[in-house]
Amino acid sequence: MIKTISRDQLRRIRKRFEQLYGHQAEKLLDRFVMVLGRYGVDVDMAGEVDRWDERDSVLITYADTLRDANGGTPLQVLNSFAQKNLKGAIRCIHLLPFYPWSSDDGFSVIDYRKVNSDCGDWNDVEALGAEFDLMFDFVLNHCSSRSSWFKDFVAGIEPARHYFLQMDPDGDYSEVVRPRTSPLLTKTRTRDGEAHVWTTFSADQVDLNWQNPEVFFEFLDILFLYLSKGMRIARLDAVAFLWKTLGTNCLHLPETHEMVKLFRDICQIVSPKAIILTETNVPHEENVSYFGRGDEAHMVYQFSLPPLLLHAFTTGNGKYLTDWAADLAAPPEGCTFFNFTASHDGIGVRPVEGILPMEERDKLIHHVESAGGRVSWRAMPDGSKQPYELNITYYSALAIPDDAKLGAARFLCSQALALSLRGVPGIYIHSLFGTKNDLEGVETSGENRAINRRNWELSELEGHLKLGIGKMVLNRYLRMLRRRTEHPAFHPDASQQVFKGNSGLFVHKRISCDGEELVFCIFNLTAKEKKLKDPFPDERFQQSGRFYDILRAREYSASRGTYSIKPYQALWLIPRN
Repeated sequence: MIKTISRDQLRRIRKRFEQLYGHQAEKLLDRFVMVLGRYGVDVDMAGEVDRWDERDSVLITYADTLRDANGGTPLQVLNSFAQKNLKGAIRCIHLLPFYPWSSDDGFSVIDYRKVNSDCGDWNDVEALGAEFDLMFDFVLNHCSSRSSWFKDFVAGIEPARHYFLQMDPDGDYSEVVRPRTSPLLTKTRTRDGEAHVWTTFSADQVDLNWQNPEVFFEFLDILFLYLSKGMRIARLDAVAFLWKTLGTNCLHLPETHEMVKLFRDICQIVSPKAIILTETNVPHEENVSYFGRGDEAHMVYQFSLPPLLLHAFTTGNGKYLTDWAADLAAPPEGCTFFNFTASHDGIGVRPVEGILPMEERDKLIHHVESAGGRVSWRAMPDGSKQPYELNITYYSALAIPDDAKLGAARFLCSQALALSLRGVPGIYIHSLFGTKNDLEGVETSGENRAINRRNWELSELEGHLKLGIGKMVLNRYLRMLRRRTEHPAFHPDASQQVFKGNSGLFVHKRISCDGEELVFCIFNLTAKEKKLKDPFPDERFQQSGRFYDILRAREYSASRGTYSIKPYQALWLIPRN
């Protein structure tokens, strides 16, 4: 086996082990080589591959978002719906945690190697993977207090008795960054007496001790299992909190970055097409640090995009969105952004720190609250609290109460803008449906995030999608996605240039990697018609009086040299000779 791995690959793995585990590195390298081949995952000699192109897009959904009273597991229902409606529009499906769980809608995992029986089984997952690429959650930072690992910790059984962080309750934790207001340490009784364990997110989500290499090898085995089941993208959930060292903020520590690099190196050996995606809901510069030097995450979430996009469309002022996008550095070679507007979580507030002034941030918070949304908070070191995320469906956040059609146009324009940006688009299933706030879910669960996690009975969903706003949103969204796949200017690696100067518009251009295709993109962020001349300082734009609008599949031209952009209109224009 060792002969099939290059010396450079072995050298990189050894280096990672040395950085993380010191003198144990050689022993751990031998162990790593020995476990290759588990679940049929072996060394892949494919070498360099094209990981993405303009046909890539990701649907984000829970495994049980769709249910059918007439039969079939939720995973089977999702597969049937996806095959019927999403082929040619969606390439990859992100199944949010579908493992047995005890809280946080799946992110408190009881058993990483099983499928929640309420959703289906591994056969259902693999059947979906036969039609679509798959993204799985790699929930690395913590597991459920009901897991066998934690039960073994309580009972003092090896090896899991050392899987968790047993801390001194009188220690100094003042520098630790928290995303929650719940206690950092949770008291529990073990065979050896009272213990206090580290719980970043909740008492039920117990942080794992990654300083113990046994934890790494548990997750290496889980990674191999997931790859064998069809996973193409591994989403590293809450990875920024992974490594803890007292006296630091325990966020983005060097060892955490090293661990991400290690998983990338391993994927390059066993599955070169696999993609590592880091989930780090933090300010932009911290977020993109997970690209490393092109040797860490393949993709990072574009966390600043959802709040900036929402601010632009709700205020009609695109200055902050435009300035941010225009100054956005290109990702390193072999890396790209994961562009999303909505997800199972809320709209992060921290990612606009240093981008949106405080008064503009407060405008956004006020708008979300007025639209029926909620605000979730995080604890600060001084005991105060600050807004952490906004909980609302993206459709409800952009709906216009007294004009449903105009509200739908505003929402769809925001989505067309996100789809046009450099990177791979991620589409939350409820955005595809135009789902409104689930206030009943919030009241029932007591959780703000439930506002955007509605489960649909299939017959009810089909009724919603056959008429009115639901039909309009789904049909136009899928049309945008399908037309996007036909244009190499939307390849994730294609260049992008954003133009400043029109606060009520967002204007940019994309050029395909081979330089052959050019697409000019214009988005009206306001409810008023905009007229402008020569929006692009580009020779090919100025020489062409006629354009093909990809979104409407028809000609578009200026009137007497003036371009009219209707309220919340989106244009993807290819110049005609």
